[in-house]
Amino acid sequence: MVLTDQEFIRIVNYVKNRYGIDLSQKKILISGRLGNYLLRGGYQSYGEYIREVEGDPNGKEAANLINVLTTNHTYFMREFVHFEFLQKVVLPWIKGKEGKRNKDVRIWSAASSTGEEPYTIEMVLKDFFSLDAGWDTQILATDISTRVLQKAKSGVYLTEQIEPLPDTWKRRYFKMRGAEEYQVNEEIRKEIVFRQFNLMDDIPFKGLFHVVFLRNVMIYFDDETKRKLLQRIYNHLDAGGYLFVGTTESIDRTAAAFQYIQPSIYRKIS
Repeated sequence: MVLTDQEFIRIVNYVKNRYGIDLSQKKILISGRLGNYLLRGGYQSYGEYIREVEGDPNGKEAANLINVLTTNHTYFMREFVHFEFLQKVVLPWIKGKEGKRNKDVRIWSAASSTGEEPYTIEMVLKDFFSLDAGWDTQILATDISTRVLQKAKSGVYLTEQIEPLPDTWKRRYFKMRGAEEYQVNEEIRKEIVFRQFNLMDDIPFKGLFHVVFLRNVMIYFDDETKRKLLQRIYNHLDAGGYLFVGTTESIDRTAAAFQYIQPSIYRKIS
């Protein structure tokens, strides 16, 4: 099945307009990932498929399009410096800010993929507040892909996938499922609220976040899309709240009034 230039442009425009993801240099990726999917589905051309997607943007095929095209590479303890900073700097600040009030921690993992990031955050929270009862440590984890969210909700990972975690966490927060699999235990899983969310949409979540993890996702957006997204996130951060981006990423601070703290870590001061 050949992906014509016209079909390619049509797919690129649809994904850009709906999800903010720029695939204009990814013709080989689109052809490689969609080709087999379309053949299995009985489609005769990419054009036939994109017409169905455009005709029902909230339907099954539209969801499958983004599931197939997006890359969801992540792992436990990825960019460890962020979790260390969270434990040593951010959580003491939250404790001082909220300890005499609601005792709630409001953290959003905004591109949670298959769950390694939000589960790692939650394990850091459990350790930090283990001797301080009454704290609400439930966090929000969102992704655009329904496929990775299903994987994340299950909390099941191969033995090799949890290898980077401390042995104490493996014993405390996981249970074995056969010889090669572990599952995050219920104590941790119940604290993660997984939701599908398109980062191009207005942010509907109530309250202001103390922390937003937006790591390794803005590389897919053009500058204007990034500026708009950063401003929306800035507006939904509490005063003093922190933004974490990927360690290979940086942000245009003219887009929103974030204060640079250190590479890949920013703060809303006002």
